[in-house]
Amino acid sequence: MTTTAPLQAKNLTLEVAGRVLCRDLTVAFGGGENWVILGPNGSGKTTLLHALAGLRPADAGAVLLDARAIGRHPHRARARKIGVLFQEYETAFPAGVLETVLLGRHPHLSRWQWESADDRRLAEDALAVVELSGFAGRALATLSGGERRRVEIAALLVQDAPILLMDEPTNHLDLHHQVRMLEILSDRARRPGCLNIFVLHDINLATRFGSHGILLFGDGNCLHGRLSEILQVPALERLYRCQLREIADERRRYFLPA
Repeated sequence: MTTTAPLQAKNLTLEVAGRVLCRDLTVAFGGGENWVILGPNGSGKTTLLHALAGLRPADAGAVLLDARAIGRHPHRARARKIGVLFQEYETAFPAGVLETVLLGRHPHLSRWQWESADDRRLAEDALAVVELSGFAGRALATLSGGERRRVEIAALLVQDAPILLMDEPTNHLDLHHQVRMLEILSDRARRPGCLNIFVLHDINLATRFGSHGILLFGDGNCLHGRLSEILQVPALERLYRCQLREIADERRRYFLPA
């Protein structure tokens, strides 16, 4: 029996200001997979992620969620299936850490329902997972950039959506927390029906945590497939317009500027 991929791009074309960033992309994002989108600045990584989340329309083709056009899913139902971590989090009002994390529970509540004690417990547990125990009562404005990023990741975790789309999740994080947060997030893909799509700039974090990838060249062309197949020096040199060299040990490959 054939299992339909939970998220699919079908002949997807995306344009910005008359420039084609992605042309005729067809990809099935399967459960258990960690996809990484790589490309230079301005190549369309965020645009593609937003299209896959249903946050911007396709210029041609379609995005399918559970084999149905993503725009046909009601917003609340879609938010129970897809969680999005934006490149930067902005709020116009003063906010506390716990209330920010609890925003992740809103897709699971009815319109006039308040968060329960169980929701608060889930939020506090998520703060512990991202190494922010004891921060629940803090104001968001008192946190460093890296601490705020981990609050945003905690909110994503309590949303408990099977599909996570993350735009540069390592923004503002020190090396320890880059690795730790990607470990936590990538491990979620092992749960039945779960998958992750990350936008990353670090090729070596991609090789460590990704299983599949999309390379966006910024001219409409893209390359996608298993990272072990598409991450090759000629393709990466074309992507980033600089010379690279590859080294390897018994665990994985590494790419460095030549």
